[in-house]
Parts: sequence; structure tokens; C-alpha cells
Amino acid sequence: QLVVGTHALIQEGVEFHDLGLAVIDEEHRFGVEQRRALLKTLPDVLVMSATPIPRSLALTAYGDLDLSIIDELPPGRTPVETRLVDAKKRHEVYREIWQEIQGGRQAFVVAPLIEKSEAESMQEIVSATDMADDLKQILPAACRIELLHGRMPAQEKDEVMRRFRDHEADLLVATTVVEVGVDVPNASIMVIENAERFGLAQLHQLRGRVGRGAAVSRCVLVAGDRSRET
Repeated sequence: QLVVGTHALIQEGVEFHDLGLAVIDEEHRFGVEQRRALLKTLPDVLVMSATPIPRSLALTAYGDLDLSIIDELPPGRTPVETRLVDAKKRHEVYREIWQEIQGGRQAFVVAPLIEKSEAESMQEIVSATDMADDLKQILPAACRIELLHGRMPAQEKDEVMRRFRDHEADLLVATTVVEVGVDVPNASIMVIENAERFGLAQLHQLRGRVGRGAAVSRCVLVAGDRSRET
């Protein structure tokens, strides 16, 4: 009677007996043709997204949809303060992280690459592996740092996330693997390195990983010098 699934539900060979309602969550992650495949039998449809990309906004505005807006935070949460800093002020930002950790909170640091590329144009780009190594040098030894990225085996990724959730780690250095589905209410600060290399929807989703508890939370976007225009 109820099927919950991923994009697999709209692959060839999946036939619904009598589809009456389709709920599409994280709507911005589906393509136009994918949506069309699901809706060909004209069920009632509810599309949901907290991160509407331009195409989703256009669909909402011009697609003759009834619109519901949930514009309040869940009870007990405070809005996330977001600020942009120059890469030169990076050390101040990491001092701030250590203060949060000393206060019993946890932190995320997100980088755009897993490892550094040899390419000349990548000089200013921060990688997660380098960042984790650097922070182990910069921050006091008492700071428990974990690394998480998409090339790690699934079991190892799960174990790292479990340790972070259980507060066996203070700081998680990661790539965009933490973009969705990560709920650690004790995390109160997120630093996004090379913020100019992420899309607006990604930044919005990443920022959503903090501010999930009662503590005042911050998201600090660190931008490289070459990207003033961005």
C-alpha cells in the first residue's frame, strides 16, 4: 500500500498497480524527466524541498501548484548566524572552533576536495585530508578530530559518523557527504572552506547541519583570495 524508495522507484520495470499519491522529498534532486516518469498516471503529487534551486522555483511559480510554506523553525531552535570571512582570517575562525569545543559543543569543517590535485589552478583549494592533518597540528591535542569522505568504505563512514554522533569526536572534517541526513544537535559551528566552490543549494544544505539543537549556532564561509567576484 505504501512504497518508500529512492530514484529506483522510477526506473524501467517498476509498475504501480494504482498510484494515487506521490510524495517527492528533496525535490531539487530529481530531474524533469524523472518526475515525469513518476507522474505519468496522474496521481496527486506533493513535492517538498528546503533547498529550492531556480528550476524548482520556476516549477513552483509557474507550474499551477498550490503552495504551502513552512517558514518557522522547529520548537526550541535558534536561527543560524552566517558570515563570510577572508581566507587570511582562517586562524581566528579555528580559535573560535576550539572555544566552542571547550564549551562542550562539536564542529564541522567542510572542504570541496578529498585530496589535493596537482593542477596549478588548485593551489588555493583546500582538501579534506590536508585540512584534517593541518588541524591536528594547529589545534590542541585534546581536540578529537575525525575525517569523513566519499571514498571511504561504507562501514568506516558509518563508524566515523557514529563516533561523532556519540560525541567521541569533537570536530568532523568532511566533504559534501554530510550535506543531507546528518543530525547532530550538539554541533554548533560549521566552517565551509572555499565556499565559492559550492552551489547556493549546497551551502544552504550544509548550513542545515548546524542549529539543530537549542544552542546558538554559526556557519562561517571562508573564501579564497582569487574569488572576490564570486
